[in-house]
Amino acid sequence: MVRHNFSGLRAMALAASALLFAAPALAASPSSQGNHGVNPLPLTTYHFATIKGRRTFYREAGDPSAPTIVLLHGFPTSSHMYRDLIPLLSDRFHVIAPDYIGFGQSDAPSAKEFDYTFENLTDHVDGLLDQLGQKRYILYMQDYGGPIGFRLLTRHPDRVAGLVVQNANAYLEGVGDMPKQVFLPLWQGRDATTEGAARGFLAAQTTKFQYTVGARNEAAISPDNWAHDQALLDRPGTDAYQLDLLYDYRQNVALYDAWHAALRQHQPRTLIVWGNKDPFFIPAGAEAFRRDLPAARLVWLDAGHFVLDENAAQVAAEIKAEFALAP
Repeated sequence: MVRHNFSGLRAMALAASALLFAAPALAASPSSQGNHGVNPLPLTTYHFATIKGRRTFYREAGDPSAPTIVLLHGFPTSSHMYRDLIPLLSDRFHVIAPDYIGFGQSDAPSAKEFDYTFENLTDHVDGLLDQLGQKRYILYMQDYGGPIGFRLLTRHPDRVAGLVVQNANAYLEGVGDMPKQVFLPLWQGRDATTEGAARGFLAAQTTKFQYTVGARNEAAISPDNWAHDQALLDRPGTDAYQLDLLYDYRQNVALYDAWHAALRQHQPRTLIVWGNKDPFFIPAGAEAFRRDLPAARLVWLDAGHFVLDENAAQVAAEIKAEFALAP
């Protein structure tokens, strides 16, 4: 794989991106609109596709002829987490942000009707991208997006033009004490006691904590985040399949070595943007990627597990600097 020195171009792109982010606000002002009332913000559209008999929801924006970036969401959220990032990317990228089965606006069959595993969630995302004719894309992965994205990489390494890793772990040293104390007992023996501890991750206070932990200014974190997520978590039967996924996460850990081998072999262009105050996936997990991807660029964010409420503009600028100029 041919790699170029983009350091100077990155600096120019970051500066240009900062000006671009100011442009929509200026263009939307009454003085700049004149009598036309034109809204210059890129349009996000909302769609459903039937994949393997299940309705899968996705958000889409940008020119389909532009490079595609697929935004893979985390737990316990959905493509809703990318609502602010999508417009910031869609002037330069074709953006697709799906909801996994059981999440967001996608179908949510019961645990008796659907086998909730990361392999099956990946099958539906993979099927969606096939149906949309996507043969080359950048993957943005956060939290649960990591296990899905790395599966896509190992299935279709020729399709992955690059990776953006945002608090999506793939190394044992990246797991914080909090999840270790809950999930190791669950994986070693699933019973009423270990499930009881894991249920704490489905509680409203935990959902809010995931968004606010590490925030520079908690008042800048929209309560829409946890209100939206918790309403979906509290649907009847959702706890059963979310526990199935928390239990199945052990299969992701078992695949770590295979994912590392794929990263070493294919060396995808990689940007790591990591909230350095994340208690779930700690900074050691970000640094570990560079063992297998020595050319990866690592950007620390003064943030926690979810970073976009306070850092969407910077994340968008970093993505553009890394990938908009890439061949």
